[in-house]
Amino acid sequence: MPRKNNKQKKLHVKKGDTVEVISGNEKGKRGKVLRVFPTRERVLIEGINMRTKHQKPTQENPQGGRLKREMPIHVSNVLPVDPVSDQATRVGRSWVSESGKGRWVRVAKVSGETLDK
Repeated sequence: MPRKNNKQKKLHVKKGDTVEVISGNEKGKRGKVLRVFPTRERVLIEGINMRTKHQKPTQENPQGGRLKREMPIHVSNVLPVDPVSDQATRVGRSWVSESGKGRWVRVAKVSGETLDK
């Protein structure tokens, strides 16, 4: 069923998660999510998908030159790492009620442990 109010995509990874790349040139590598782009369905991961960017001289970097930068990869190519079993896991959602209010939390399919704090 499509979302009615908030049309933004709901992704299975968040900023700060440790993820493992499951396909592509960087397959098997792990890193921390630095940024999430929900509209483009891409994530920026520390040390993954490094590309050379040609930088013009600026006031901050008067030399300019070629810089190594992380570039975003598609969110379908990564899975969060389960904190208990230390392996990549699919993500489910579970309703948790706390003091009268409730919220959805992400749950690891491998161990059943919650991924959200």
